[in-house]
Amino acid sequence: MKILVCIKQVPGTTQVEIDPVTGTLKRDGVPSKMNPFDLYALETAMRIKEKGKGKSEKGEGVGEEVEVTVLTMGPPQCEKVVREAFMMGADRGIILSDRAFGGADVLMTSYTLAQGVKKTGPYDLIICGKQTTDGDTAQVGAEMAEWLGIPHVVNVKNVGEGEEKEKGKGKSEKGEGEGLEVTVDLPDYEIVEKVPYPFLMTVEKGIYSPRLPSYKLKCATADREILWLQLKDLDDTDPKHYGLNGSPTQVKRIFPPSHEVDRVTIEGGDVSKAAQLAELLKERKFLQ
Repeated sequence: MKILVCIKQVPGTTQVEIDPVTGTLKRDGVPSKMNPFDLYALETAMRIKEKGKGKSEKGEGVGEEVEVTVLTMGPPQCEKVVREAFMMGADRGIILSDRAFGGADVLMTSYTLAQGVKKTGPYDLIICGKQTTDGDTAQVGAEMAEWLGIPHVVNVKNVGEGEEKEKGKGKSEKGEGEGLEVTVDLPDYEIVEKVPYPFLMTVEKGIYSPRLPSYKLKCATADREILWLQLKDLDDTDPKHYGLNGSPTQVKRIFPPSHEVDRVTIEGGDVSKAAQLAELLKERKFLQ
């Protein structure tokens, strides 16, 4: 079974600058970290791997080897989060890095990632975090699935074990008869459903507690090769389909939030100050 986890390097601080021309974040020289939501996606993949459940695209039964690959898109420094994923147990790492990919909106980000999946796959299961802390759109995973033409399920809060479907039911386009049971967190209730492979899911924060990076794995994977892909390596090499050039939406204006504090000084004797404070609280409806 092959599992792909999409991860992203995000700013590790709120003190970031905005490019006034493109309206995108300036990432060079900014402290960075792995997107916190992606840690839950990676942990989910590792739990499935450790159970050894599921069926691969070759049709082997339950209990075969599970391989976890991580995929990210970004500048060369995003190698750091791939190395971190290795320290948490990931087997392979892929980086999509090209100037042509820069400034992509949600649609072009999902398209680029889907192109990377097509180039390096197929995969039985793709796992994404619910959203990223820099974009907060929570749309990339679902749009990737649409580009790939596979089912997707979002807001997953629990994952069951792979279980074979009844004969003739729940089969995917490739003919596999096996799926994964997931619990989906909806606004008013939860549902449990079994989704056939291949499919994509996005997981909720807190589905599992992410494990800490292992120093032993850090040493063991220090020289592990990472697959780097540029625009020329993909099936679609038209630069108009990527990055800022291909994005149908662009940020018109972006700015850091202002921090305004309304301060009131009350003077006078104790009785006078108490009366003024009570009146102020009534005006602001803290008191009836």
